[in-house]
Amino acid sequence: MIIDTHAHYDADGFDTDREELLASMYEGGIEKIVNVCAAIDELEDTVKLVEKYPFIYGAVGVHPDDADKMTQETLDEIRRISHMDKMVAIGEIGLDYYWHKEEAEHQIQQKMFRAQMDIAREEKLPFMIHSREAAEDTLNIVREYMQGGMYGGIIHCFSYSKEIAAEYLKMGLYLGIGGVVTFKNARKLKEAVQYAPLSQLVLETDSPYLSPEPNRGKRNSSLNLPYVAQAIADLKGITAEEVIDVTKQNAEKLLGI
Repeated sequence: MIIDTHAHYDADGFDTDREELLASMYEGGIEKIVNVCAAIDELEDTVKLVEKYPFIYGAVGVHPDDADKMTQETLDEIRRISHMDKMVAIGEIGLDYYWHKEEAEHQIQQKMFRAQMDIAREEKLPFMIHSREAAEDTLNIVREYMQGGMYGGIIHCFSYSKEIAAEYLKMGLYLGIGGVVTFKNARKLKEAVQYAPLSQLVLETDSPYLSPEPNRGKRNSSLNLPYVAQAIADLKGITAEEVIDVTKQNAEKLLGI
């Protein structure tokens, strides 16, 4: 049975068949799912999913795209929700310079990234990091916090080089691997997966985004994770069953589920 450590089942893309799809998960080999907050106005949506479905857990945080909308009230709400049953991480938080090019925007993102890392530390929860075209700044902030003591974390949708992977792995963090590892042009990620010990990988989808081959371009769901497990197995010369078993243990250990 598989654990999906990062999905967004509150997304609009599931509005037409959310209940039917989630009802099919166990039969499809999916035991547990972590639904991850992103936007400020979606915080309560994750709470509702966690309360409704016994196999869904939650991560609470705000994506860097919404950093400029965050206030102290937002941070207080994240802290309040983090106390709820089945909330297992602070995320997804981090930096995204792909759409945000101005230095002033970077400063706002870094401020809110740090504020949410503070919550993760104070509430003794692991973190889930989003980082896009912000490799150096993300690494520096994570390293700074890890030196001060944290409770572990996942670099979600890891997409950087083997060398950057090595820095996170040395800190004892996990790499979140999803559908991109099945793409033919994902050379850097494949190298990082080959390099990383299986004991520091977790499976994720980022549903409804980033469907693996052969479903690339379609809506993603946790039911596609066997393709990801097989791709990792092929890169490491082991069985998909071993990938599923070890990554499940990793998720259970880190997230306490």
